Amino acid sequence: MQRTTITLPGDLVDELMSEVNAKSKTEAVIRAVKDEIKARKKERIIKMAGNMEFTNTATSLRHEDERLG
Repeated sequence: MQRTTITLPGDLVDELMSEVNAKSKTEAVIRAVKDEIKARKKERIIKMAGNMEFTNTATSLRHEDERLG
């Protein structure tokens, strides 16, 4: 874990703690950062929709994969 000092508006941190039901400022900030990362990854995946080509069907993947044997 890395220690970092940041300056945030107190009312913003209080509101964040209330919204995410966090017991500490650290917990609230960690949740907010994780949520932001998750949201950005989700956006990237959504943008890829329709841009990927799959050559196998779900049935062939399900029944022809030797690892599932």
